Amino acid sequence: MSHLPDLHQQYLQVCQSLSQPQNPFIAYMLQEADKHDKVRWTKGITLKIAGNNRLVPVQRVTDEDLQALVAVLQNTVFVTGLDLRYNVLTDDGAKHIAEFLQENSTLRYLNLMFNDIGTSGAELIARALHRNETLLHLRMTGNKIGNKGGMYFASMLQINSALEKLDLGDCDLGTQSVIAIATVLTPHKSVRAINLNRPLLHSQTEETTVHIALMLKTNSSLVELHLRKHEMKKFGVERLCEALYENCSLRYLDLSCNKITRDDVKILGDLLKRNQTLQILDLNSNRIEDDGAVYLSEALALCNRTLQALAVASNNISRRGLMALSDSMKTNMELSYIYIWGNNFDEATCMAFSELIRSGRLKPQCTDVEPYEVDGHVHLAEVSHGLRKHYYWTPSWAKDKDKAANASLALGAVSEH
Repeated sequence: MSHLPDLHQQYLQVCQSLSQPQNPFIAYMLQEADKHDKVRWTKGITLKIAGNNRLVPVQRVTDEDLQALVAVLQNTVFVTGLDLRYNVLTDDGAKHIAEFLQENSTLRYLNLMFNDIGTSGAELIARALHRNETLLHLRMTGNKIGNKGGMYFASMLQINSALEKLDLGDCDLGTQSVIAIATVLTPHKSVRAINLNRPLLHSQTEETTVHIALMLKTNSSLVELHLRKHEMKKFGVERLCEALYENCSLRYLDLSCNKITRDDVKILGDLLKRNQTLQILDLNSNRIEDDGAVYLSEALALCNRTLQALAVASNNISRRGLMALSDSMKTNMELSYIYIWGNNFDEATCMAFSELIRSGRLKPQCTDVEPYEVDGHVHLAEVSHGLRKHYYWTPSWAKDKDKAANASLALGAVSEH
């Protein structure tokens, strides 16, 4: 096995030829990458040059730094992932990214989360993906590309047939772009996961949800759908559930941080009685209360045997609803993950979930509470577990891809990259 090219030395040479100073953070990460020849030969590597790294000194990547880095990586076949989250890249940096995507044929994963890329940068990246046939996973999370930027990505999806996972959460998408993306995905065969969290919607008529529901009726490839902060209410839930009676591919549905109430959840409960596809349902931070929890519990206890994970944290659920959820786990052996923190616990509730954990029915890493005892009374403490606890950032002390903190990866709805 011959020695692979030395990335660090190439980077120094490129910086010298461009007459610009090297970024010590990039230099350090490339030195670390050079130490893993065997991995590079067999699996390829992901370069993690994240600007929020707290384990090493960080000088955040600028547009000029990126120009040098891309020049190094242009003809490198073993770099299959590039993580540039939390840096200071702008539309000028997006130009270098676009050129890289047009010429590179090995990159599978690109993370540009929370940079300063706007509409112009979104256009450049989207147009580059018209020709790129290898990128599988793109995260644009937190870049304020706006409604117009979202339209560029909708146009790209009409042409690109390689991309499997696209994250446009927190990108200030508007009604027009969300509808356009939903329309394009209707016949789409390659996209398996889409994140449309927190668009800027200025209407209460939920037309975006209507179009997403229409897409779900005929789309047969989408596995994972995130609709957090869509201000969804009963009308939207009804339209989604109508579509999911016909859909047989969606396994992960994220409806967290909406305006879903106890009456709306009855519609979801009826869906679960018949749906044989959903494996993960995220209802965190709604207001389903006791009645909503009971509706879900009845469906899970009597009918549903496919749902594996349920998140109902911060839903104003009290004793009756929590006890019903606990009881449903005694008859439903498929439901393995449940997240309940942020609700109203009394001692009976604490004892019920403590018993589930003690008996082995609920594994400690599959829930976000942990029992402890004080003066003979059982209480529940919060633990840092969840479906996507490390979506925005991973603590320096945490394991990479910790399956307890990121249970959706453990369940394998869509692979990370």
